[in-house]
Parts: sequence; structure tokens; C-alpha cells
Amino acid sequence: MSDELIELEEEEHTSPLTGEVFKRIVGLLRPHWKWVLGFFVAILLTSALDGAFTYINKHIIDDGIQLGNKDMIWDLVLLYGGFQLLQSGLIFAFIYLAGVLGERIQYDLRRMMFNHLQDLSLSYYAQNAVGRLMARVTSDTGRVADLMTWGLLDTTWAVTNILTSVIFMAVINWQLALIVFAIIPVLMVIAVQFRKRILVEFRASRRANSKITGAHNENIQGVRVVKALGREDENLKEFQLLTGDMYKASYRAAWLSALFLPVVQIISAIALGGIVWYGGLQSQVGLLTIGGVHAFVSYLTFMMWPIQDIARVYAEMQHSIASAERIFKLIDTPPDVHNKDGALEAETLMGEIEFEKVNFYYEDRKPVLTDFSLKVKPGEMIALVGPTGGGKSTIVNLLCRFYEPREGRIRINGHDYTDYTLQSIHSRIGIVLQTPHLFSGSVRENIRYGRLGASDADVEEAAKIAGAHEFILTLPKGYDENVGEGGNLLSTGQKQLISLARAVLARPELFIMDEATSSVDTLTESLIQKGMDALMQGRTSFVIAHRLSTIKRASRILVIEDGRIAEMGTHAELLKQKGHYYRLYTQQFRQERQQEYSAAALVPTIK
Repeated sequence: MSDELIELEEEEHTSPLTGEVFKRIVGLLRPHWKWVLGFFVAILLTSALDGAFTYINKHIIDDGIQLGNKDMIWDLVLLYGGFQLLQSGLIFAFIYLAGVLGERIQYDLRRMMFNHLQDLSLSYYAQNAVGRLMARVTSDTGRVADLMTWGLLDTTWAVTNILTSVIFMAVINWQLALIVFAIIPVLMVIAVQFRKRILVEFRASRRANSKITGAHNENIQGVRVVKALGREDENLKEFQLLTGDMYKASYRAAWLSALFLPVVQIISAIALGGIVWYGGLQSQVGLLTIGGVHAFVSYLTFMMWPIQDIARVYAEMQHSIASAERIFKLIDTPPDVHNKDGALEAETLMGEIEFEKVNFYYEDRKPVLTDFSLKVKPGEMIALVGPTGGGKSTIVNLLCRFYEPREGRIRINGHDYTDYTLQSIHSRIGIVLQTPHLFSGSVRENIRYGRLGASDADVEEAAKIAGAHEFILTLPKGYDENVGEGGNLLSTGQKQLISLARAVLARPELFIMDEATSSVDTLTESLIQKGMDALMQGRTSFVIAHRLSTIKRASRILVIEDGRIAEMGTHAELLKQKGHYYRLYTQQFRQERQQEYSAAALVPTIK
């Protein structure tokens, strides 16, 4: 399912404008109240000047042209010009203020979301797609910022223009103004209803477009399967149905959009006709001047576009409110793992670690660890092996406190580790993952990410210990070589070595290696193994092993099956037991020997 379709479905299940959400949106303006005040003052004065221009035109006609008073005309023209200069400055001011206000609100929202996303637990990321989260941070914040700036600008402009026009018309002739007052609610209701219907069809069109995008994507990615199964004709029929739905929705939206303006113009024409007719009668008996009739017509025309703007902003507001609700839902999501009141800074993680009858499950409540108990002495190397899904990664995730036990306890140095702050635990753990992640930037910057205050000499020393120094020197720019987004300019082995150097530089007290050698060649594996040996010296370490040859020197090897310890012992002890570990090791050994024989057979014999 495409991100656009996900967003649409969320929008349609979002409640309409609610007072609570609107209060929170308006609350975003509070820190910037000076900018907001200047913004409103500039718009109000600009709108008042718009009304004044028409009123000046009335006097030019009535008091200047009709009476032949040239001095009056010149005075009014100069006043008109002065007001134009003033309004130009005011227009610049409120557009500038709106732009700045929008950027500040968007910055505030993104900062709040970024900070909160860093606090959220891994369980949140496991349940929410990256594309969906990125949409919250980018498009949703943009929509809310637009609502609070350009939407606010258009609405304020429209309302003040309508009020200004009504006030000036009432001053000129209140009886004639009543005709205008009568049509304003009618125009507002028509405009809002049209926008609602257009929005419904627009959403239907976008939903169909998302399905079409998804069909394109699946058809292109699965083109081999499509051709192999001869599905071309059936896929084309399904695609035609989707395009038909989109055409119908787009057609209805276009038809309603095309009908909207003529309806407004017809009602406006009726109102104008009534004003001209009644104004003519009033002018014949001296109750209204020619300039007054002209002013009324101008004020009515002046009011039409603002009414349409209010309807447009109302329709767009539904999208913005939906975006705001999604943002606030994210911000209000509490992290599953957080510091409890009075949490202490952990002095060290070098002591004994104990898992005491730990039970754990994810959201599906399917047990991952059941009554898991383990004591680890300082400096021990604990290797975890076993089938996929057995609970190996969950053990280290719990140890890192990315998750917390549902039942049971994890103790460090005899204390429940929830007594310590998250930061004090995380800062003392070094992790090298199976799929290492590098950040955009240079090799040096990625290694220094482990300790930002480290010198260049410290960085290079860490790279030497990790076995990465030699390959880094072969790069065109050495330590200043750009690794690309996610490290995509480097091989998996090179990324692993840099990731290991980063862990070395961080000087962790507890080290975790998550199948870090499963995707590299034998030579790189030996380099990583040397770096691991240097890093694990004197440190407690947990290693999730894919290649069993890398854990022969482990203090203890744990075979994890169905969330329990099926076997435990040294490499030699487990081989003697001839249990699961023995079968796993001998099978892997045979596979490696077969691969070696196959590779040797491919090498041509030289005589």
C-alpha cells in the first residue's frame, strides 16, 4: 500500500475539526505572539485601506467630478496615493510576517517530533512504517504551518474585507446594505456545500490514484511473475477498472468546480441588479448619490472573492486538522521504556549481570522468552546461537533496555536496571549489528560518532584496533572519504569494520555483537574477529553468532530455542554432549568444507 493511500485512509477516519485540536494548533502561535500581533495589525489596516479607497472614489465622483471641484479631486487623489504607499508597506509586512511565522511553527513542530521520536521505544518503530513517520515530519508539519499562516492570512483577510465592506455600506445607506446582508449567508452556505462535495470527489480521485500507483508498482516489480503466469490481460482489466473509478471521481470534481463559480456569479448578479435598481430609485429622490451606487457595487464585488476564499480555506482546513491530529497523536505517544522517578546514574556496567525469570512478548503476546534466567560474571563472553526466532536478539534488546521484561527482572551490579537512567546504560554499551548503519559524511565522522570529542589520533587508533586502518588508507581521500547515504559507497565488510572502530572509540563497558560476520568474506571475518578480540578484552560481551567458528573461545555458549536455554557450556563441552549444538556445528562445518572443495575445483590446473 502506498504512503499516499495510507495517508488518505487516516484522513478519512480522522474526526472533523474539534475544539481540543484547534486549541492545540492555536497554542503553537503563543510563543510567537509578537509576530502574530504584527501580522493581524497589518492585515486589519490593509483591509481598512481597501474599504477607504472605494469610499474615496465615492467622494471623487460626488464631491469632485459632479460638482466640478478640482481642488477636492486633487486632494482626494493625493490622499489616495498616500494610502496606496502605506498599503504597499503593510502588504509587504503581513506577507513577510506570515512567511516567518510559518517557518517558525514548522520548525517548532519538527523539533518537537524529532525529540520525541528519539525518546520513543523500539516497539513504536516496529509498528509504524518509516514512510508514515516521514510523512508526519514533512508533509503534515507543512500543512499545519500553512493553516496557521496562509490559511490564517486568507481567512483574516476575507473576514476583515467583508466586515469593512459591510461597515462602509451601512454608513452610505443602511437600507441598501440590508439587501447585501441578506445574500451573505446564502453565498456562504453555497460556497461551503460546494467545497464539501468537491472535497469528497477529490478524495475519491486521490484514493483511486493511489491504487493505480500501487498497481503500477506491483506490476513493474513483479513483471517476471506476470509474464510467467500469463496475467497481462487480467492485470489490464483490473487497471482499467481503477482508471475508470478515477475518471468518474475526477469528472464529478471538475463538474462541481466548474459549476461553483457561475452559481456564485448568478447570485451576485441578482444582488447587483437589486442594488442598481434600488439605488437608482434612491438616487432619484436624493437619498443616494451616483458615487454611492458605484461604491455599493464595488463593495459587493469586493466581498465575493473573500466568501469563496473562506470556503476554500474551510475545505483545506480539514486536511490540516487531520495532519495536526496525526502529529499530536505521535507527540502524545508515551515511550514504552522510560526513566522512572528518581532514576540514578549507573556508575558502571562492569559488574555481574543477571536475568531472573524473565518473560517477554511483543504486541502479539506470543511468548518470545519464557522463564529465562542467566547469571553473567564480569568479563565473560556469552555466545548466543540457535534457530531464527528463538529469542537471541530479544535477549540483547532487553539487556540494552530497548525493551523491558514483561515479568521478571534484569539486574546489573545487584540492582534492578530500571533503577538506572536509560542514558547512563546506553552510553556504556557498544553494539555492532549484522547490518551496520553509517551516517552520511566521512569515514572519520562516522567513527567519531562513538565519541564526539575524540581527536583524529584517537579515531585512527580505534581504526587500527578494529582492523579498519589499512583499508581506509586505500580510499581516495582516506579518513575524509564520503561513505554515502547509509554507507552505500562501501562494501558490507568495510561498513562492519568502521562500525567496529566506532564501538572501539566509544570505550564501552559492555559489548554486543549481533551476527556481525554473517555477510562478509573469510578475510574480512578474520579482521573483524581480531578487532572483536581486542574490544572484548576485559569486557563483558554478548555475541549472537551465525558462523560458529567465531565463538570457539566464548566463556559460555547458549543454545536458545523457543525462548529458553536448551543447552549451555563451552565449545568443547557442547560438542561432547552431541546435542543440538553438535549437530549445528558439524552441519555448518561440512557445508564450509564443501564450499572450499567447490571453489578449488573451479581453479584451472596449471601444468
